[in-house]
Amino acid sequence: MPLKNIRKANAVVPPKKILMYGVAGIGKTTVGSTFESPILLPIEDGASAVDIDAFPVVRTYQDIIDAITALHEEHSYRTLVFDSLDWAENLVWEETCRINGKPSIESFGYGKGYTEASRQWMVILGGLDSLRANKGMDILLLAHSEIKTVTPPDSDSYDRYQMKLHKRALGLWSEYVDFIWFLTYKISLKKEDKGFGNDRVRAVGTGDRVIYTSERPAWDAKSRWKMPDEVFIGHDATYSALHKALEEATKKEPAA
Repeated sequence: MPLKNIRKANAVVPPKKILMYGVAGIGKTTVGSTFESPILLPIEDGASAVDIDAFPVVRTYQDIIDAITALHEEHSYRTLVFDSLDWAENLVWEETCRINGKPSIESFGYGKGYTEASRQWMVILGGLDSLRANKGMDILLLAHSEIKTVTPPDSDSYDRYQMKLHKRALGLWSEYVDFIWFLTYKISLKKEDKGFGNDRVRAVGTGDRVIYTSERPAWDAKSRWKMPDEVFIGHDATYSALHKALEEATKKEPAA
């Protein structure tokens, strides 16, 4: 490669790779509809109330590959919204079993099925990266959350929100993306005096939404460009605060 092609690695912000997760029904697909010229690849049928162009609901692994292939043709879309990774995981496992002649992903033994499934995941990842490189598309991956108990070797166990994926897939996609956002409801704790020295603490919320962009013990998150740790959304269906924070962040150098 000629030396004249060398430039600063952060001179141009490439198409973004974003993974956002949260509880079912919180509005993850709605967030996707607010990105630039989006098209939805729905692995689950939950977007009927969202104003967004969409492929037919995916039923097989090959449907995913066909949709990604179709987006390499001429079109005006700028963002692919992949909804969702955890529903796609079942199709990846089905394809892995079909290729290897196995009845279930567990029948490989000793976790080998999940290792084999990584091959099918990598095909999808490669296709998405090709859309970034050849079509200039941002990739927004959606996933559901679950609560897992973490047991560190040097402290007590605690609960943590994370994406609802097998650990091998979780590691693969977490490493691939530039941003991991946790979308949840904003809550506060209210202490009530029940009398006789007894207090009760209960969670209080108004349905306001918030996006966390930095990792904490209670959730997984990351950002290669420095964003506010917390982006308050409230009930804003346009998610304008998120887009403003993302735009400001990508004007700067990536975080160390």
